[in-house]
Amino acid sequence: MVHSSRWVRFVIVILLLILLLEFHNSENRLMATSKSPDQSVSSNSFFIKTQALVTSQLPYEARLIDIGSVNPNIILDIRYATENNFLHRKLYPVARCVLRGAAAKRLSQVQDYLETKGLGLKVFDCYRPLSVQRLMWEVLPDPRYVANPERGSRHNRGAAVDLTLVDSNGKELEMPTDYDDFTKQAHRDYNGASAEAMRNRQLLEEAMQRYGFIPLSTEWWHFDDPDWNKFSILDLSFEEIPFK
Repeated sequence: MVHSSRWVRFVIVILLLILLLEFHNSENRLMATSKSPDQSVSSNSFFIKTQALVTSQLPYEARLIDIGSVNPNIILDIRYATENNFLHRKLYPVARCVLRGAAAKRLSQVQDYLETKGLGLKVFDCYRPLSVQRLMWEVLPDPRYVANPERGSRHNRGAAVDLTLVDSNGKELEMPTDYDDFTKQAHRDYNGASAEAMRNRQLLEEAMQRYGFIPLSTEWWHFDDPDWNKFSILDLSFEEIPFK
């Protein structure tokens, strides 16, 4: 009986060590970049699907954070939670702007800076599940405007934001085009818009770059967090992401 009891305890200890090692390895995979920009996401399905299990274990910079919990003054107009988008269908079940903690902190700094000028931000899109990226690619397979889901979007990493400027009353400032206008008029080097629209586009770009965001050349509204490649591609539904 003594030998049997010792054997049972030994087996339990070994199993606990295996579980702890697996948890540690999963956490390390989360902290690493899920892939380089040139790799396919198809070989990374385990990584993508296990994100929900340990998101709360990540450092603040890598966690998925609701921007409203960081800066409630940022206005939300999440177009893909409505039918007012280029697919003309509701793609998100809720209107949430979720970003990695690092990007959320930077965006809050942009908002604070703009408020000193009597302006603010209105956000159209933040984190986007990879499954939604695939739907977009089916409709518009043009990498100038929609990232190929085989490589993933910075939105899929929670490290990109689409947005515009508003005045102190929340009214949008004039820009060269509406959101998701996939024409050359939306490009940053387009000079055929009104002088006011081009000034506003430049003001938004300067404010975002002031805090490290990187503008996309083909969309005046799109900006990437400078550390986007440190974060993994995700396919979490919004229901799987806790409110923070």
